Amino acid sequence: MLKDVTLGQYFPGDTAAHRLDPRTKLVGVLIFIIALFSAVNWISYGIMLAVTIACIAISKISIKTITKGLKPLVVIIILTGLLNLFYTQGDVLISFWVITITKQGLKRALFMTSRIILLICGTFLLTYTTSPVALTSGLERLLKPLSKIKVPVHEMSMMMSMALRFIPTLIEETDKIMSAQKARGADFETGSLAQRAKALLPLLVPLFVSSFRRADELAVAMESRCYHGGSGRTAMKRLKMGSIDYLAFTLGFIMMFGVIALAYFGL
Repeated sequence: MLKDVTLGQYFPGDTAAHRLDPRTKLVGVLIFIIALFSAVNWISYGIMLAVTIACIAISKISIKTITKGLKPLVVIIILTGLLNLFYTQGDVLISFWVITITKQGLKRALFMTSRIILLICGTFLLTYTTSPVALTSGLERLLKPLSKIKVPVHEMSMMMSMALRFIPTLIEETDKIMSAQKARGADFETGSLAQRAKALLPLLVPLFVSSFRRADELAVAMESRCYHGGSGRTAMKRLKMGSIDYLAFTLGFIMMFGVIALAYFGL
Protein backbone atom coordinates (compact mmCIF):
# COMPACT_ATOMS: atom_id res chain seq x y z
CA MET A 1 0.00 0.00 0.00
CA LEU A 2 2.81 2.42 0.84
CA LYS A 3 4.30 1.98 -2.61
CA ASP A 4 1.02 3.23 -4.08
CA VAL A 5 1.47 6.70 -2.56
CA THR A 6 2.70 8.89 -5.42
CA LEU A 7 2.22 12.34 -3.85
CA GLY A 8 5.37 14.43 -4.28
CA GLN A 9 6.80 12.35 -7.12
CA TYR A 10 7.93 14.04 -10.32
CA PHE A 11 7.76 12.32 -13.70
CA PRO A 12 10.08 14.09 -16.19
CA GLY A 13 8.68 14.76 -19.64
CA ASP A 14 8.52 17.23 -22.51
CA THR A 15 4.77 17.70 -22.83
CA ALA A 16 2.86 20.98 -22.90
CA ALA A 17 1.95 20.42 -19.23
CA HIS A 18 5.62 20.00 -18.27
CA ARG A 19 6.65 23.11 -20.21
CA LEU A 20 4.11 25.38 -18.52
CA ASP A 21 5.51 27.97 -16.13
CA PRO A 22 5.18 26.68 -12.52
CA ARG A 23 3.27 29.86 -11.63
CA THR A 24 0.72 29.03 -14.30
CA LYS A 25 0.28 25.54 -12.89
CA LEU A 26 -0.05 26.77 -9.30
CA VAL A 27 -2.68 29.34 -10.26
CA GLY A 28 -4.31 26.77 -12.54
CA VAL A 29 -4.70 24.33 -9.64
CA LEU A 30 -6.27 27.11 -7.56
CA ILE A 31 -8.69 27.90 -10.41
CA PHE A 32 -9.47 24.18 -10.76
CA ILE A 33 -10.25 23.87 -7.03
CA ILE A 34 -12.52 26.95 -7.06
CA ALA A 35 -14.40 25.62 -10.10
CA LEU A 36 -14.67 22.13 -8.59
CA PHE A 37 -16.15 23.39 -5.33
CA SER A 38 -18.53 25.63 -7.29
CA ALA A 39 -19.91 22.69 -9.29
CA VAL A 40 -23.43 21.73 -8.15
CA ASN A 41 -25.06 19.90 -11.06
CA TRP A 42 -24.38 17.14 -13.57
CA ILE A 43 -23.33 19.50 -16.36
CA SER A 44 -20.74 21.32 -14.24
CA TYR A 45 -19.31 18.03 -12.94
CA GLY A 46 -19.21 16.76 -16.52
CA ILE A 47 -17.16 19.84 -17.48
CA MET A 48 -14.75 19.23 -14.58
CA LEU A 49 -14.39 15.57 -15.57
CA ALA A 50 -13.66 16.54 -19.18
CA VAL A 51 -11.07 19.12 -18.05
CA THR A 52 -9.36 16.56 -15.78
CA ILE A 53 -9.23 13.93 -18.54
CA ALA A 54 -7.86 16.53 -20.98
CA CYS A 55 -5.12 17.57 -18.51
CA ILE A 56 -4.14 13.92 -17.92
CA ALA A 57 -4.01 13.32 -21.68
CA ILE A 58 -1.88 16.45 -22.28
CA SER A 59 0.55 15.53 -19.46
CA LYS A 60 0.83 11.95 -20.79
CA ILE A 61 0.71 10.61 -17.24
CA SER A 62 -0.59 7.04 -17.40
CA ILE A 63 -4.01 6.20 -15.97
CA LYS A 64 -2.29 3.43 -14.00
CA THR A 65 -0.21 6.05 -12.16
CA ILE A 66 -3.31 8.12 -11.39
CA THR A 67 -5.27 5.14 -10.06
CA LYS A 68 -2.23 4.02 -8.08
CA GLY A 69 -2.24 7.37 -6.30
CA LEU A 70 -5.94 6.97 -5.49
CA LYS A 71 -5.56 3.53 -3.86
CA PRO A 72 -4.44 4.73 -0.38
CA LEU A 73 -7.49 7.03 -0.24
CA VAL A 74 -10.13 4.49 -1.27
CA VAL A 75 -11.35 4.07 2.34
CA ILE A 76 -11.82 7.83 2.75
CA ILE A 77 -13.65 8.09 -0.59
CA ILE A 78 -16.00 5.19 0.25
CA LEU A 79 -16.64 6.50 3.79
CA THR A 80 -17.47 9.96 2.43
CA GLY A 81 -19.89 8.46 -0.08
CA LEU A 82 -21.63 6.29 2.55
CA LEU A 83 -22.02 9.15 5.04
CA ASN A 84 -23.63 11.35 2.39
CA LEU A 85 -25.74 8.47 1.10
CA PHE A 86 -27.28 7.48 4.45
CA TYR A 87 -27.44 10.81 6.29
CA THR A 88 -29.00 13.13 3.72
CA GLN A 89 -32.69 13.92 4.10
CA GLY A 90 -35.05 13.92 1.11
CA ASP A 91 -37.30 11.75 -1.02
CA VAL A 92 -36.95 8.15 0.19
CA LEU A 93 -35.92 5.59 -2.43
CA ILE A 94 -35.06 2.61 -0.17
CA SER A 95 -35.93 2.14 3.49
CA PHE A 96 -34.84 -1.04 5.27
CA TRP A 97 -34.31 -1.42 9.03
CA VAL A 98 -32.06 1.56 9.98
CA ILE A 99 -30.94 2.10 6.39
CA THR A 100 -32.61 4.90 4.48
CA ILE A 101 -31.45 5.99 1.05
CA THR A 102 -32.91 9.15 -0.42
CA LYS A 103 -32.78 10.58 -3.92
CA GLN A 104 -30.90 13.63 -2.64
CA GLY A 105 -28.51 11.40 -0.64
CA LEU A 106 -27.65 9.31 -3.69
CA LYS A 107 -27.00 12.43 -5.76
CA ARG A 108 -24.92 14.04 -3.00
CA ALA A 109 -22.88 10.86 -2.49
CA LEU A 110 -22.05 10.70 -6.21
CA PHE A 111 -21.12 14.39 -6.28
CA MET A 112 -18.94 14.26 -3.16
CA THR A 113 -17.01 11.15 -4.20
CA SER A 114 -16.54 12.61 -7.69
CA ARG A 115 -15.32 15.86 -6.16
CA ILE A 116 -12.70 14.08 -4.01
CA ILE A 117 -11.47 11.93 -6.91
CA LEU A 118 -11.22 14.90 -9.31
CA LEU A 119 -9.55 17.02 -6.63
CA ILE A 120 -6.90 14.36 -5.99
CA CYS A 121 -6.25 13.81 -9.71
CA GLY A 122 -6.02 17.54 -10.44
CA THR A 123 -3.65 18.35 -7.58
CA PHE A 124 -1.47 15.27 -8.14
CA LEU A 125 -0.84 16.42 -11.72
CA LEU A 126 0.91 19.49 -10.28
CA THR A 127 3.67 17.47 -8.61
CA TYR A 128 3.75 14.87 -11.40
CA THR A 129 4.65 17.52 -14.01
CA THR A 130 6.64 20.03 -11.92
CA SER A 131 10.05 19.48 -10.37
CA PRO A 132 10.53 20.51 -6.70
CA VAL A 133 13.02 23.24 -7.76
CA ALA A 134 10.57 24.74 -10.28
CA LEU A 135 7.74 24.47 -7.76
CA THR A 136 9.78 26.36 -5.17
CA SER A 137 10.65 29.11 -7.67
CA GLY A 138 7.06 29.48 -8.84
CA LEU A 139 5.62 29.57 -5.32
CA GLU A 140 8.23 32.09 -4.21
CA ARG A 141 7.48 34.41 -7.14
CA LEU A 142 3.73 34.22 -6.52
CA LEU A 143 4.11 34.99 -2.82
CA LYS A 144 6.80 37.65 -3.32
CA PRO A 145 4.44 40.62 -2.59
CA LEU A 146 4.07 39.25 0.96
CA SER A 147 7.78 39.90 1.56
CA LYS A 148 6.91 43.62 1.74
CA ILE A 149 5.22 42.93 5.07
CA LYS A 150 8.16 40.86 6.38
CA VAL A 151 6.70 37.44 5.54
CA PRO A 152 9.59 34.92 5.00
CA VAL A 153 8.41 33.94 1.53
CA HIS A 154 11.55 32.11 0.42
CA GLU A 155 11.79 30.07 3.60
CA MET A 156 8.10 29.11 3.39
CA SER A 157 8.44 28.06 -0.24
CA MET A 158 11.57 26.06 0.51
CA MET A 159 9.95 24.23 3.42
CA MET A 160 6.86 23.33 1.37
CA SER A 161 8.87 22.03 -1.57
CA MET A 162 11.22 20.07 0.73
CA ALA A 163 8.21 18.51 2.46
CA LEU A 164 6.84 17.38 -0.91
CA ARG A 165 10.27 16.22 -2.03
CA PHE A 166 10.80 13.98 1.01
CA ILE A 167 7.36 12.35 1.06
CA PRO A 168 8.47 9.58 -1.38
CA THR A 169 11.72 9.19 0.59
CA LEU A 170 9.90 8.74 3.90
CA ILE A 171 7.48 6.28 2.31
CA GLU A 172 10.39 4.25 0.95
CA GLU A 173 12.08 4.36 4.37
CA THR A 174 8.88 3.18 6.08
CA ASP A 175 8.56 0.32 3.61
CA LYS A 176 12.14 -0.78 4.31
CA ILE A 177 11.57 -0.72 8.07
CA MET A 178 8.35 -2.73 7.69
CA SER A 179 10.13 -5.29 5.52
CA ALA A 180 12.95 -5.59 8.08
CA GLN A 181 10.50 -6.10 10.94
CA LYS A 182 8.46 -8.64 8.93
CA ALA A 183 11.68 -10.60 8.45
CA ARG A 184 11.97 -10.68 12.26
CA GLY A 185 8.44 -12.03 12.69
CA ALA A 186 6.35 -8.85 12.92
CA ASP A 187 2.77 -9.15 11.61
CA PHE A 188 1.08 -6.03 10.18
CA GLU A 189 -1.70 -7.65 8.14
CA THR A 190 -3.69 -9.94 10.45
CA GLY A 191 -5.79 -9.35 13.55
CA SER A 192 -8.35 -6.69 14.42
CA LEU A 193 -7.98 -3.05 13.45
CA ALA A 194 -6.75 -2.19 16.96
CA GLN A 195 -4.18 -5.00 16.88
CA ARG A 196 -2.90 -3.93 13.46
CA ALA A 197 -2.63 -0.32 14.65
CA LYS A 198 -0.73 -1.46 17.74
CA ALA A 199 1.63 -3.50 15.56
CA LEU A 200 2.57 -0.30 13.70
CA LEU A 201 3.83 1.42 16.87
CA PRO A 202 7.34 -0.15 16.68
CA LEU A 203 7.72 1.57 13.30
CA LEU A 204 7.55 5.03 14.82
CA VAL A 205 10.84 5.07 16.73
CA PRO A 206 13.14 4.01 13.85
CA LEU A 207 11.16 6.20 11.43
CA PHE A 208 11.54 9.27 13.66
CA VAL A 209 15.24 8.54 14.20
CA SER A 210 15.76 8.17 10.45
CA SER A 211 13.80 11.38 9.72
CA PHE A 212 15.77 13.46 12.25
CA ARG A 213 19.06 12.04 10.97
CA ARG A 214 18.11 12.89 7.39
CA ALA A 215 17.04 16.41 8.43
CA ASP A 216 20.35 16.93 10.25
CA GLU A 217 22.33 15.75 7.21
CA LEU A 218 20.35 18.12 4.97
CA ALA A 219 20.95 21.05 7.36
CA VAL A 220 24.71 20.34 7.44
CA ALA A 221 24.81 20.06 3.63
CA MET A 222 22.98 23.40 3.21
CA GLU A 223 25.20 25.11 5.79
CA SER A 224 28.41 23.78 4.18
CA ARG A 225 27.26 25.37 0.90
CA CYS A 226 26.76 28.73 2.68
CA TYR A 227 23.00 28.71 2.17
CA HIS A 228 21.45 31.77 3.80
CA GLY A 229 17.88 32.06 2.59
CA GLY A 230 16.38 34.24 -0.11
CA SER A 231 18.18 37.52 0.58
CA GLY A 232 20.44 38.42 -2.34
CA ARG A 233 20.04 35.06 -4.05
CA THR A 234 19.74 34.78 -7.82
CA ALA A 235 18.05 32.08 -9.88
CA MET A 236 19.93 29.80 -12.27
CA LYS A 237 16.81 29.58 -14.46
CA ARG A 238 14.62 32.65 -14.67
CA LEU A 239 10.90 32.05 -14.97
CA LYS A 240 9.37 33.45 -18.13
CA MET A 241 5.78 33.08 -19.21
CA GLY A 242 4.99 32.41 -22.88
CA SER A 243 1.96 32.26 -25.12
CA ILE A 244 1.08 28.75 -23.93
CA ASP A 245 0.82 30.07 -20.36
CA TYR A 246 -1.53 32.89 -21.34
CA LEU A 247 -3.63 30.41 -23.31
CA ALA A 248 -3.82 28.15 -20.25
CA PHE A 249 -4.87 31.13 -18.09
CA THR A 250 -7.58 32.08 -20.57
CA LEU A 251 -8.99 28.57 -20.83
CA GLY A 252 -8.83 28.15 -17.04
CA PHE A 253 -10.77 31.34 -16.32
CA ILE A 254 -13.35 30.51 -19.01
CA MET A 255 -13.84 27.10 -17.39
CA MET A 256 -14.12 28.56 -13.87
CA PHE A 257 -16.59 31.32 -14.78
CA GLY A 258 -18.60 28.85 -16.88
CA VAL A 259 -18.99 26.47 -13.94
CA ILE A 260 -19.87 29.33 -11.58
CA ALA A 261 -22.48 30.58 -14.07
CA LEU A 262 -23.99 27.10 -14.27
CA ALA A 263 -24.08 26.86 -10.48
CA TYR A 264 -25.45 30.26 -9.49
CA PHE A 265 -27.40 31.46 -12.49
CA GLY A 266 -28.96 28.16 -13.54
CA LEU A 267 -27.68 28.41 -17.12
